Amino acid sequence: MATRSERKQRTREALIDAALRLLEQESFSSLSLREVAREGGIVPTGFYRHFENMQELGLALVDRSFRSLRDMLRGARATADGDEHMIRRSIAVVVADVHEHRAHFRFIARERSGGVAGLRYAIRSQIRLLASELAIDLARMPALAAWSTVDLHMLAAMLVDVGVSAADALVDLTPGDEEAEQEIASIAERQLRLITLGIPAWRSS
Repeated sequence: MATRSERKQRTREALIDAALRLLEQESFSSLSLREVAREGGIVPTGFYRHFENMQELGLALVDRSFRSLRDMLRGARATADGDEHMIRRSIAVVVADVHEHRAHFRFIARERSGGVAGLRYAIRSQIRLLASELAIDLARMPALAAWSTVDLHMLAAMLVDVGVSAADALVDLTPGDEEAEQEIASIAERQLRLITLGIPAWRSS
């Protein structure tokens, strides 16, 4: 039998899933607490046992949307053998995660450029976190050992921006459009290669 804590966590996750389903048709700013509660199978007053308000629900959505991508990208970098391999694996991770969590990426793409200010800030913070984690890994590479922290973060931010842009483009595709998907992945790989080609010529200070 599930404990009270486990039941509460399941209901919390059900509300997050309910919000994601509703966000297929509307923006977060137009979403109401009553809609989410009804879709999640609880009474509106029960919502407050899991979230203080709608913004807290939105922040939980942002956190969940980035969590699996962050973990998968860490794994891709840890197992990559050389720059080319890391580029291919990283783009493959983005493509796979969009496939598996399309609703999450659609939510992020929409809220990143509009909607609730608190969510925009949270999304930017998560993107900065991706870049910060990448910068730490880049610092371990012999070719970048002498680079300043500022330059490492600048490089990481550029690389992450390519991935985010690719995810935005992928989420707009009709599911199953493999030709367009391959083109987006190919362009992203070429952009990453172009950025990395400049590394030997850069004089960090």
